Amino acid sequence: MTDAASDPPAPGAREAAPPAGPAAATIAPAPALSASSDARLELAGSSQWRDVWRQFRTHRGALLGLFFLLFVTLFCIFGPWLWQVAPNALDVRNKDLRPVYSWLWNGDARASWSHPLGTDQLGRDLLAQLIAGGRVSLAVGWTAMLLAMLIGTLVGVLAGYFRRLDGLLMRFTDLVLALPILPLLLVVMLLFRDPLRAAFGPQTGIFILIVSVIGVTSWMQTARIVRGDVMALKEREFVLAARSIGTPARRMIPRHILPNVLSPIMVSATLGLASAIITESALSFLGLGFPSDFPTWGKLLFDATDRMADFPERVLWPGLAISLTVLSVNYIGDGLRDALDPRIRGR
Repeated sequence: MTDAASDPPAPGAREAAPPAGPAAATIAPAPALSASSDARLELAGSSQWRDVWRQFRTHRGALLGLFFLLFVTLFCIFGPWLWQVAPNALDVRNKDLRPVYSWLWNGDARASWSHPLGTDQLGRDLLAQLIAGGRVSLAVGWTAMLLAMLIGTLVGVLAGYFRRLDGLLMRFTDLVLALPILPLLLVVMLLFRDPLRAAFGPQTGIFILIVSVIGVTSWMQTARIVRGDVMALKEREFVLAARSIGTPARRMIPRHILPNVLSPIMVSATLGLASAIITESALSFLGLGFPSDFPTWGKLLFDATDRMADFPERVLWPGLAISLTVLSVNYIGDGLRDALDPRIRGR
């Protein structure tokens, strides 16, 4: 005798409906939906950055500038391991050597493969000094640029998001913009140079002073750009929706405001890097930079001016290093501006 539960259902019978109630609610695939939505957001973000890189590659000047900046940076970082000559080593017997390429038009030129770019009046190797000077100039440029971007972003976000602080911060920004920057730099260098050298040493003290002076006097344009973008973002729907549910400013700014002003900050950072390198070179050229035994690109230019008519190559190489580095950074900024603009990227 068979059980009734094992009999097949009748052809016209309806299947039993699933039980309703709390047990049914527990089987909703909410975690799967959440995981899939997070994956879609990550995919959209990565796709956006791929579009930015694709647009950036179409700018030939920016791409060449990026390769040159990477080459100069790697050359200055790893150069001392490849060319193991001390930049301040004196070799009086081989002083005033010409570069090796001088043999192309003058077979009797005093040149040596042990010093391919020649030596100065004290016998110091110019290639080693160029590498050491590049390390200092790039370190000053990157550090001062980061300091300027930090101050400018902070002031711009506070002025754009908090209406009560807008007038005060922007008037202070206008005041700093109205100051003559170069005379201000010279006065600050003369006032604080000796105390910082006594406190931190001749090299570290001057590095801190130059970075601080350049960073504190270079943040104003970034602040004005960031302020304008933040004021526009405050009226966007997603920001208004977040404010309507009571999101505090300490969560609103890092989560919704800063990620959306990253593009102008990146463009401004490239211009700030170029400006910092030029400013450091100008201070070193005027004799207010690092000590005489501490080479930088600007200091090499300053030392070469006395005998520029007899040895023009001593001015050529540091001048080319400064000019091409600044030019490459400007091209990178131009390419980033085009790549991060959605109107251009969508073409």
